[in-house]
Amino acid sequence: MARIPGAVVAAGGLVGGYAVARFTKKRPLGGVVLAAAGGVAARQWRESAGGRTAAALSAAYVAAFAGSHPLAKKVGAWPSVLGVAGAVGVASYLFADRHHQHR
Repeated sequence: MARIPGAVVAAGGLVGGYAVARFTKKRPLGGVVLAAAGGVAARQWRESAGGRTAAALSAAYVAAFAGSHPLAKKVGAWPSVLGVAGAVGVASYLFADRHHQHR
């Protein structure tokens, strides 16, 4: 079975977590999606690039979630979520996923 890149898992977790929370009107359910994807991505980052990189990318994931809230007040909810998801996805690709592709 093909491995889904950490960038896709992380970005999908941020977007999916928000979408679930918004459309179900159950924020904790969105948090479950966010946390589950973050856990899967962290494991993949650790396997691909080691513990330090996984810790840094996990911190970026949490910071993106937290930062999306104040950013949403300036640009809107969806643009904010998509922007931070894109940023985490790019960071994941640059620091973990592309290294895994060359193994």
